[in-house]
Amino acid sequence: MKIKCLAIDDEPLALQQIEAYIEKTPFLESVALCQSAYEAMEYLENNTVDLMFVDINMPDLNGMDFVKSLSIKPKVIFTTAYSEYAMEGFQVDAMDYILKPISYAVFLKAVTKAKTWFELNQKPIETIQTTPDYLFVKSEYKLVRIAMADIKYIESANEYIQIHLVNDNPVTTLIRLKAMEEQLPKEQFMRVHRSFIVNLDQVKVIERNRIVFDQKVFIPIGEQYKDSFQSFVDKIFLS
Repeated sequence: MKIKCLAIDDEPLALQQIEAYIEKTPFLESVALCQSAYEAMEYLENNTVDLMFVDINMPDLNGMDFVKSLSIKPKVIFTTAYSEYAMEGFQVDAMDYILKPISYAVFLKAVTKAKTWFELNQKPIETIQTTPDYLFVKSEYKLVRIAMADIKYIESANEYIQIHLVNDNPVTTLIRLKAMEEQLPKEQFMRVHRSFIVNLDQVKVIERNRIVFDQKVFIPIGEQYKDSFQSFVDKIFLS
């Protein structure tokens, strides 16, 4: 397993150093470099990371306030030239707090601590199996068989997904929406939003750029998915 890392620092040279250290460390993977907290927020809206290296002293929004603002927090290692933030850093459950200038030895000690935490605490990713007609997923401690035709839509809930069914309660399983999308038959299922996949066979009503399943369920069609969904609509629905 590689730990997916995001680094935030308004100083380009400091950011380059962290990136070099990540690339030098076999169990780390650099997925994003950001020069402001706002840039990192934008990235995290559509992506997940395991570990963030966050500089504290940044203009506009400092690293400490940025981490406090997150509803879902990856593990954090703070980087700064000022030692007075150490206590506050640990109050927000930081993995570590390292002072600049950062040597590779100090960096390695901090990320090895993170690696140990992930090995002890991270849940194993549940697997899925598919056939042309059925989907097999692990839910809680059971293996559940779900008919493809019974799926209305699939909703992302961070690391989990909920599979909403036609005549039954939703099934929750530990897998990311993208991994599920890759397993489903593309002629029957379509990603229409960063948080939703729909069963095209179940789409009956489209209203105001959203799919209506009933009076309580409205699935929005995301901007980047509009063209592909419109192509489906043009083929199926008569004008």
